[in-house]
Amino acid sequence: MRLLIWCGLLVGSVLSLSSADAVSSEIPREWVDAATGHRVRRLSKEAGTASLYFHQDAFLRDGKRMLVTTPQGIAALDIESGAVRVLIPREQASLGGSSGLEVGHRTGLVYFEREQAVWTVDPETGETRRLAALPVRGKMSDINADETLLVGTTSDPGYPPVNTWPPKGTVMHGPDGRELTFAEMREVLINRRLEQRVPMTLFTLNLRTGEVTTIRRTTDWLGHVQCSPTDPGLIMFCHEGNWHKVERLWTIRTDGTGLTRVHARTMNMEIWGHEFFSPDGSTVWYDLQTPRGEVFWLAGYELATGRRTWYHVERNAWSVHFNISPDGRRFAGDGGDSEMVAKAPDGKWIYLFEPEGIPDVAGIRAPGADTLVHPGRLRARRLVNLGAHDYRVEPNVRFSPDGRWVIFRANLHGAVHTYAVDTVPAVLRD
Repeated sequence: MRLLIWCGLLVGSVLSLSSADAVSSEIPREWVDAATGHRVRRLSKEAGTASLYFHQDAFLRDGKRMLVTTPQGIAALDIESGAVRVLIPREQASLGGSSGLEVGHRTGLVYFEREQAVWTVDPETGETRRLAALPVRGKMSDINADETLLVGTTSDPGYPPVNTWPPKGTVMHGPDGRELTFAEMREVLINRRLEQRVPMTLFTLNLRTGEVTTIRRTTDWLGHVQCSPTDPGLIMFCHEGNWHKVERLWTIRTDGTGLTRVHARTMNMEIWGHEFFSPDGSTVWYDLQTPRGEVFWLAGYELATGRRTWYHVERNAWSVHFNISPDGRRFAGDGGDSEMVAKAPDGKWIYLFEPEGIPDVAGIRAPGADTLVHPGRLRARRLVNLGAHDYRVEPNVRFSPDGRWVIFRANLHGAVHTYAVDTVPAVLRD
């Protein structure tokens, strides 16, 4: 069974799965998916062009250009014309998997790491500027909503790193002598890293003064750090590791107060993760399974009120990552193959989801209904057939700022490219 938790996928791993000799001109530029009737466009021209991890802020202020990684470096890709402008050459930036590259909410500047420091590049002029040094072993995770603080993590340099992504050709065996699958090897390696109990810190870096403040010290494995898109003082982070072993999802204030556990386990093998904020910052959404691999939900936690909403997801529609439209009314998902946690027999699709609440019968409410989980379901519509896609490259769906397109990366034709699918069927659009 392939591992659910792949949020540490490195860009280098994405590119290594590309066919080096693939010729982009031989890959369709646009087509209507025969199974779904939705129009799909290949946005990228160069093989190895990958969209960012699903929760990274990637769109520039005009809403037409998005950050991608290419063999040349970090670039702005125009989703209408396909034009690409390299902003940061590859040798001048530290490219990570799920962090270290963000578009600022206030200024639209692009923030990135270089030489153990945080820099910005103006996507209009190309001007780069060094802002401040990162602490020793410090990694940039995100920039807060008003662009006054960088949030990141450090790890104790005395602990040798554990590679949680099995190198090509790796073979491992379980206690019974059976050769482990790729996903099972990932579980073993992630557990090794978890059991190291590496001392880590969660810190903020003042982008005006360079002051570094530690807001949390722990031997939990910190990761998936995100800043609220609207509240400059709110951080969300997770305890990485095997999802059934950790209490994963937390929020904390930038001054170190208000540590809050967002979800608490109620049964053995209950798992949750791949969390993300709603665009208005009001809600944290996350994949929830009760228990793992059996019952699937997209769960929401309203930060101001504590209200909980759980939308049921059918097995085939479960997705490695979910995301939300700019207006907050719809969701998208990138599906999964039969080796993944859902073991979906027919799950290799890009999905569009319409949420539906489950109403009270005849308007009669249960006592204390407001304090209970508000249930619902996600009505799934298939957008793109990913039957030819290798899910070792995660598609990482996101909506375009106007909500028209669902954008994803895939190796549908051998090489990794960035694609977009129209949320409206072609026959209706035409």
